[in-house]
Amino acid sequence: MATTSQGAAQSAPTATPAPASTPARFGTQTVSDDARATADWVATSHDNQSLPFLIIDKVNAVVFAFDGSGSLRGTAPALLGMAHGDASVPGIGQRKLATILPAERTTPAGRFKASLGQDFEQDILWIDYDAALSLHRVIVGRRVDNRAGRLASPTPSDNRISYGCVNVPPGFYDGVVKPLFTGTVGIVYILPETKPLRSVFAIPTGAAN
Repeated sequence: MATTSQGAAQSAPTATPAPASTPARFGTQTVSDDARATADWVATSHDNQSLPFLIIDKVNAVVFAFDGSGSLRGTAPALLGMAHGDASVPGIGQRKLATILPAERTTPAGRFKASLGQDFEQDILWIDYDAALSLHRVIVGRRVDNRAGRLASPTPSDNRISYGCVNVPPGFYDGVVKPLFTGTVGIVYILPETKPLRSVFAIPTGAAN
């Protein structure tokens, strides 16, 4: 988690009836039903307003990056908040990292307007500046955390280690995320893990789930 917007979660709009058909946005990529339903909803509703967008699937610890037209530009594993949960602790962005308890280290679900910026050490993608939530290149951290090894492991079971921020491989950040968000804002959709998908996003009830 970066310490200390531009970005903040936005309330889900009222759900509307499902369209007659929804496009597949991932080609042959294997994805969860929730990620596919979210991508199809974004594409058909134009919720992204033609801006680049990311879908972060916390359950499977993976990030999908799309351009403004909804074309998949890249996929990568991710490290996420140590604690399971879909909300940030109020005021957490103003607290020192040492005071944040393990149970408070969540990656919140929601729709966020994101933009590139800086923390104290590097350029990052600010997802929610006030909550100190960002997506950035994986950090080295403590040796015992083995963040690079966790990213490289074949399952998502060991990907919960951060204070809440989303860590991704440097090549994915530099080669996909940074080019997509350079010179523009974009949208980040973080899928819930403890709430129903449709309590966070206005995905039509007839869409795949």
